[in-house]
Amino acid sequence: MDRMLYVAMTGARETLRAQTANNHNLANASTTGFRADLQAFQARHVAGDGYHSRVYATVGNTGFDATQGTLIPTGRDLDVAVQGAGYLAVLGLDGREAYSRAGDLHVDPNGQLMTGTGLQVLGDGGPIAVPPYSSLKLGDDGTVSIVPLGQGPETRADIARIKLVRPLDTDLEKGVDGMLRMKDGSDAPVDATVRIASGVLESSNVNVADALVNMIELQRRFDMQVRAMKSAEDNGAASARLLSLR
Repeated sequence: MDRMLYVAMTGARETLRAQTANNHNLANASTTGFRADLQAFQARHVAGDGYHSRVYATVGNTGFDATQGTLIPTGRDLDVAVQGAGYLAVLGLDGREAYSRAGDLHVDPNGQLMTGTGLQVLGDGGPIAVPPYSSLKLGDDGTVSIVPLGQGPETRADIARIKLVRPLDTDLEKGVDGMLRMKDGSDAPVDATVRIASGVLESSNVNVADALVNMIELQRRFDMQVRAMKSAEDNGAASARLLSLR
């Protein structure tokens, strides 16, 4: 009964946490470049005094799904998608370099190249500033080239290059802001082999059908653990009645 109560109680709590992570994935099924979070359950012994039978369940983040999402043509010059492995470097809200697969870019009123979520896109020398232009193109190596405002196409010039990196996925971790960063706090080096495609966006890699099935499974698991706690309570009450008869 003691072991049953601990497993059921902590299992119900951790199932709710797993449901939260699963629902977060499901909510981002249409978010450009989103990488699904992965979760796993484990059983652990309770430290300290008490019965050795006391164990509890935990659920932990085991990383993210690095599978590439579907490439969706948009025809927009500032929409880009990384081809194969690799990431765009951006400046996170915490001031640290972060990495993303979301390539829905735009130039803000201050001339900064930004992501769709308002993060500055980094080049080899820091955030990319774009002078006034009449046309702007992104090369497959991340080169940003413009025709200056009021000039002809013969004046096209390269002004920057988007920093493209290719760290190992095992060296990355996802922060609470959804951005990827190096686990050791360093900045990933530029990788000249990474290529981007213009006029397309990468969709989220969340499998909606799998997420819905997982949501139902977690709900059933929670219900089962609540019933197990009720059974443990009933067994305890029955044992107390038996002892009172002595």
